[in-house]
Amino acid sequence: MKKSVFALALLVGLCFNTFAQQANTQQKETVQPEATIVFEAIEHNYGDIAFGSDGTCTFKFTNKLSEPLLLSNVRASCGCTTPQWTKEPVKPNETGEITVKYNTNSAGPFNKTIMVYSSGQPSPVVLRIKGNVLPKDTQDVAQQ
Repeated sequence: MKKSVFALALLVGLCFNTFAQQANTQQKETVQPEATIVFEAIEHNYGDIAFGSDGTCTFKFTNKLSEPLLLSNVRASCGCTTPQWTKEPVKPNETGEITVKYNTNSAGPFNKTIMVYSSGQPSPVVLRIKGNVLPKDTQDVAQQ
């Protein structure tokens, strides 16, 4: 009787292991959709930037959909970063822009994200700006 219970338990264990491996394999084979909103770059590094200077950069993208692409929302990770974007639908194979302005009136390193929500894939796209705003005192010494 003990051998029968052990054999049954072993058989159930092997079956469970086989099904688990098949499910895992099926998950890995899932194909990601092709990108339909393609950015020239998803990160802008200001490097060292002067205190109070113009912290504006532009991210350009292309619509790879066969229909117009619409940016539904663009959100920055904090209030020190202000995005502006193309509000009209972008026609197939045409380009649009997202302009981001970082407030450089605060010294120190920064690393901010901008979430771009659109009718394309992937959505959202995460854009990043980073750099280091030099202290105001450093610039005064350099100008003398």
